[in-house]
Amino acid sequence: MEPHQLELLAPARDADIGIEAVNHGADAVYIGGPSFGARAAASNDTDDIARLVNHAHRYNARVFVTLNTILRDDELEPARRQIWQLYDAGVDALIIQDMGLLELDLPPIQLHASTQTDIRTPEKARFLQDVGLSQIVLARELDLEQIAAIRTATDPARCTLEFFVHGALCVAYSGQCFISHAHTGRSANRGDCSQPCRLPYQITDMEGRIVAHDKHVLSMKDNNQSDNLEALIDAGIRSFKIEGRYKDMGYVKNITAHYRTLLDEIIERRPEFARASSGRTAFAFTPDPNQNFNREFTDYFVGGRRDDIGAFDTPKNPGLFIGYVSKVGDKWVELHTDSPDIALNNGDGLCYYTLQKDLAGLAINRAEKVDEGTWRVFPKDPMTSFKDLRAGTAVNRNRDMNWTRLLDKPSSERRIGVWLRLDETGAGFSLTLTDEDGHSATVAADHAKEPAKDVAKAEATLREHLGKLGTTPFAAMGIALELKQAWFIPASFMNALRRDAVAALETERAATYTRPERLQAIEPPAIYPEDTLSYLANVYNHKARDFYARHGVKLIAAAYESHEEAGEVSLMITKHCVRYSLSLCPKQARGVTGVQGTVRAAPLTLINGSEKLTLRFDCKPCEMHVVGKLKPAVIKAGTTPLTFYKTRP
Repeated sequence: MEPHQLELLAPARDADIGIEAVNHGADAVYIGGPSFGARAAASNDTDDIARLVNHAHRYNARVFVTLNTILRDDELEPARRQIWQLYDAGVDALIIQDMGLLELDLPPIQLHASTQTDIRTPEKARFLQDVGLSQIVLARELDLEQIAAIRTATDPARCTLEFFVHGALCVAYSGQCFISHAHTGRSANRGDCSQPCRLPYQITDMEGRIVAHDKHVLSMKDNNQSDNLEALIDAGIRSFKIEGRYKDMGYVKNITAHYRTLLDEIIERRPEFARASSGRTAFAFTPDPNQNFNREFTDYFVGGRRDDIGAFDTPKNPGLFIGYVSKVGDKWVELHTDSPDIALNNGDGLCYYTLQKDLAGLAINRAEKVDEGTWRVFPKDPMTSFKDLRAGTAVNRNRDMNWTRLLDKPSSERRIGVWLRLDETGAGFSLTLTDEDGHSATVAADHAKEPAKDVAKAEATLREHLGKLGTTPFAAMGIALELKQAWFIPASFMNALRRDAVAALETERAATYTRPERLQAIEPPAIYPEDTLSYLANVYNHKARDFYARHGVKLIAAAYESHEEAGEVSLMITKHCVRYSLSLCPKQARGVTGVQGTVRAAPLTLINGSEKLTLRFDCKPCEMHVVGKLKPAVIKAGTTPLTFYKTRP
């Protein structure tokens, strides 16, 4: 039986980062196209994407392009033309949110469901599979049991399950957040989120009493599923996605290498699994997720609800603890490090919490070692600007210049195993290369046969020159000399024969590369799990409306961005619950004497400046709704209204 392939899917802000993601072990890369991707500031032209495609395909790695915004009617034709251009550039798949695209004349390119399609149930997952989506990324809020239920409801031969294993967490179910649009006109579903979830809020109860002050209660810690990979595999996940199309080169190198190492360890132990691309990667560093920007880590809901998933004190990177302040001077601060192995560098970034729990930063201009474990640090800014910095203050480092410099250099090599065989021909010699995927190429050249004077030296020299594969994507796994006797063969001839054989093998690999096929929708058309769609379905064009009507939906409302929902509605739906995180949940009070029965899931109010939002709690599914309405200025800015339904839902 063929082993199940496990895919490591890495992000790329641009083609250069994508190339390094492949070099550091990614089986697939996702990247924004020229437009219509859900990260407006991470677009790339088609020529750059083609360059990434050419590099990725050398290793049988795939390139997916995000075209995952909701589209207006006037954007459908430009999107269709762009998809054909991406197909011609060699792209392997599109990641989409807008179902209107399925009604267009598209090339036979594979389609994947974006996280914005909000896949939480077996019924929704099965529907997306049945309309032709080959890979679907599940909601980050699911636990292992829910993931396994979706795997049971879908066909592994037709549809791959994908799951986010690392990176920033949107607090809302993806595709179910409209706060940014309601307050600023910038739509998250159109790639332009203003991130209101990272703001500080004052929380008050129904009587106006302050429950929490200036807390980032909608800001989550960062996702890290390092300890859950095998459990996710056993639940049915086959594609492991790293978040981060806005992240820098160092982040992508490090986090890709980290998960490559973890997945390879599982594959080594379990022969029923295999890598989804070719080659092995060697790193010039030891991957460490703690070195990159993070808001501390959580595994979110994979193992069930937890009460420590929020980054409530700050949405910034608190870094790693390194020690305490021992003295403060007029131009310097002295630190006693937690370990004598910790070295501080010019350019490092330090931070600490003030008495008000604000995270304050300190950039090092010059660092001097006083003695073992003690450093005198001269900040770039005047000492008077550092509030509450005193002896005993705990200090973290959130930028390590040595680590940054390490990842600024070439930091990995990815090689495909190849076996070389040198044979004699009537007029000279032939060289055959066979790679780990079974591809083979043979080249021959005429050359006079002159017996070698030193047999051992001649053979050693031949092996040395045949094995020189340094700048190629190949690594010699074995060299066979099928010669009747030892011949003297000049290095120049041998090197040219090897170069020609490598070029022939690369040509053969490129010629036999096949893109994944588009999954055909079932006939008759699958019926959507519901017959009514509200604004939450994000239907923003008439082709999307036609798609849902064709699949049995009778009542269809327009997307929130069409401004038909002028009153108060749910602007965000989350699995995260503020009451639970503040230990105010009725379920937490069960069995607690004197408390049980007194705690109610009554609404709370979030206040940031003049902005007010209401928190309502739906305890049966254990969900929170953040309720608000469109700002007058956003309504005034206008949009094209859409009306799909026959009667008001």
